[in-house]
Amino acid sequence: MLVLTNDDGYDAPGLAALREAVAGLGPARVVAPLEPESGCGHRVTTHHPLVATTHAGEVVAVSGTPADCVRLALHHLAPGHAWVLSGINAGGNLGVDVFHSGTVAAVREAVIHGVPGIAISHYIARGRPIDWARASRWAAPLLADLIARPWTPGTFWNVNLPHPPDDAPDPEVVFCPVDPSPLELRYEVDGERSLYRGDYQGRPRREGTDVSECFAGRIAVSLIRLFDADPPAG
Repeated sequence: MLVLTNDDGYDAPGLAALREAVAGLGPARVVAPLEPESGCGHRVTTHHPLVATTHAGEVVAVSGTPADCVRLALHHLAPGHAWVLSGINAGGNLGVDVFHSGTVAAVREAVIHGVPGIAISHYIARGRPIDWARASRWAAPLLADLIARPWTPGTFWNVNLPHPPDDAPDPEVVFCPVDPSPLELRYEVDGERSLYRGDYQGRPRREGTDVSECFAGRIAVSLIRLFDADPPAG
């Protein structure tokens, strides 16, 4: 069974696009946050109850974070789970975004428990709406390909779809490393209040990494390693 989740909420259009993209790959169960949890990172809930409610289409909404959703899915909401897929996020999760992304954290939680996963996001070009049907069409063959590959425990795939103009040809898929460049630290400070004002589209990037490839209009696919499957003894 495929477990589908996200950090934009159970009724987000990106999650519906993901569900469409994996149709035909086997049974799938949606277990996603009740409310948007974007940027929540790998936060989990341990000191108060989580409430899981079922909505139209057998979608389960959990009053917690993406990592909470995966923990509950693996524990009892999705028996027979084989993969965890998270997305399609409205916005890129490129480079160092992987450390604060709730979308990525959901997959990272799965890998910690020995379940393979794929995080998939859609970069947003400023002022251009996402075509979710197109995103689903791009994602379908790529997800089928990644799921069919042998999985190395301790690793997961992070996928970022580009945002070319409507009349652009379908993008090339590029396997590339994650860009380690830090995001710009720019805040609008007003007394005791500080509001982040970094320029995502203008972020620094290294040639050949996920940020530069996705910004250039290609689908950036990165293999992320959390730990070695068989750590050395001692």
